Amino acid sequence: MSYTLDINGKQHVADVDGDTPLLWVLRDVLGMTGTKYGCGMALCGACTVHMGGAAIRSCVTPVQAAAGQAITTIEAVHTTDVGRAVQKAWLDVDVVQCGYCQSGQIMSAIALLAQTPAPSDEQIREGMAGNICRCGTYERIHAAVKQAAGQIPSRKEA
Repeated sequence: MSYTLDINGKQHVADVDGDTPLLWVLRDVLGMTGTKYGCGMALCGACTVHMGGAAIRSCVTPVQAAAGQAITTIEAVHTTDVGRAVQKAWLDVDVVQCGYCQSGQIMSAIALLAQTPAPSDEQIREGMAGNICRCGTYERIHAAVKQAAGQIPSRKEA
């Protein structure tokens, strides 16, 4: 069956079974390889994308559930103030070690900051929970989220 998907503001048509995970449509059908496969069971966060602004695990989201929804992947995070602030903070804090989990980490951080512009330390821990980093860069990730929260242009205090 064919599904029309709104991904990063562009329409894409995928001719796949409705229960095909969105992750595989993104990677294998549409060639958007920034979203990573980690566990296939929504436990690690490597496959995180936004659907309607909320962070979801694309490895367990069937494409039929994504049809008609606004999907954002790591390839488009530079298009928003929050996304640019998170990207800058990730570089400033030197978060990345191996980098494999980082697209999922960044997508979760953006969703957190879009919903909670000035998160507490506990809110950051909760918002980033479920994103696994085998390199253990959790302290740098936390610091980058805090820094990004203070650098979002439309949310700075005058």
